[in-house]
Order: sequence, then C-alpha cells, then structure tokens
Amino acid sequence: MPVHELAQLTWEEVRDLDRARTVVVLPVGAIEAHGPHLPLDTDVVIATAMARDGAQKLAARGGGRVVLILPALAYTAASFAAAFQGTLSISGITVTAVIVDLARSLSEQGFKLLAVANAHLDPEHLTALHEAVKLARADRLLPIVFPDLTRLPWGTRLGDEFKSGACHAGRFESSIVMSAQPELVRDAIRRALAPNPSSISQAIKLGKRTFEAAGGPRAYFGDPAAASAEEGSRLVAALGSILEEAVIAEI
Repeated sequence: MPVHELAQLTWEEVRDLDRARTVVVLPVGAIEAHGPHLPLDTDVVIATAMARDGAQKLAARGGGRVVLILPALAYTAASFAAAFQGTLSISGITVTAVIVDLARSLSEQGFKLLAVANAHLDPEHLTALHEAVKLARADRLLPIVFPDLTRLPWGTRLGDEFKSGACHAGRFESSIVMSAQPELVRDAIRRALAPNPSSISQAIKLGKRTFEAAGGPRAYFGDPAAASAEEGSRLVAALGSILEEAVIAEI
C-alpha cells in the first residue's frame, strides 16, 4: 500500500490512482497557544505525525490499497485559547462546512473513504467534526472516519496524563513534538516549567470556557518538563494505530 502526499503529486498521478483502493487522510489541528515552549501549530504537528504513522501501518497491511494524505487543515474553533496572542479561532459552523465540502469534492472525484487524524480537543471543534460526519452521511458522500480521542476506547491508550485531562502542552503533547519536530521546542523553557495538574476536561464539565478559567494562565496543563522524545515516539505509534484501526473497521 503506497503512501502519497496529495500536494506533492501531479494531477495526472492523482487521476491514475485506483479509487476503490485509496484511503484519504486529512490531518486536522489548530493554530493556538501551547504554553511558552511549544509552537502555535503543535496540534498540526501532532495530527500530521498521527496521519503519517497511521498511513504507514495501513501500507504495511498490503492488499494493494493506497493512502493519500491531504495537506493539514490548520484553522478551526479554538475559543479556549482565544485570549492568547497568535491563536486564530474560526466558528465550528465554518469547520463543519469545510470538512463536508472536502468530502463532497473527494466524492465527486470517486474516492471512497476520508479519515480524519485529529489532535485538537476544543469542544466546539470536536462537535464540528462529528457534525461533518453526520452531514456527509446524510448527503450520501464518502464516509468520514473520525476516531475521537476524547471517547472510548481511544483515549485510554494515550497515557495517564492524557486520561487525567491535564494534557494541553504538557508531557503528552511536548513529548510528541520533541519526537516529530524537536527543533520547534523551546527546550530550556520547557525544562523549567512547573507541573500544572489542572484538568481541562474537569473544567469543561464545570462550565469553564477558557484556559485561564480552567487554571492555565500560561496556556499549558500537565507536566511538560517530564516529556521525552522516546515517549513521544511511543505516543505517535499509538495514535497511528488508532487511525489504522478506525479505518480498518470501516473498510
């Protein structure tokens, strides 16, 4: 199963792909604050790593299938971080419309499956993705596979920090960026950060709607100083397996 990046192909190479055997993968992230040590596109970095690892795992299964990775969608709802400079937030309605329009375009070109590799957990964003799945089904477009990491069974496989909900720009995300693109991490700052055990998931249940209100005045939660590239490699492999299994369950 070859793996291709859509943006690097010519239109004739795309034309010649076997539509019935091609799985299309869309990495989805955000441009938002991730502490003082990680770049604004951290979620994009993680989603892209998830997409590529999952694609390679699907390729290893053989069977003549092809994986086509789309350019990442970097703009989405990010209202929790809206008060922090550099965060770019758009409405969930817009996100849903973009995903559905992409599904429509892919369907018109004869593709049969779109898988979303998502690393952004803002509630409005997740709602927008689930709505896109429903609308694509209602419009009889190609199915959209979306393994939501905040739902069972997926999140249980991503470590204790992730399960605690104190996992924005903490050990979980910092480790993955250290593995995938270490040059982007401000490592001296990371090592000096004190742990922040405040749980975003618990804060959401209590009605909080911003990082500050959730207990993250510097836009990080968890323990970034405990991160490591080795752990990041394991987490990327786990994310790739989640994507692989979600796709296999659909095809």
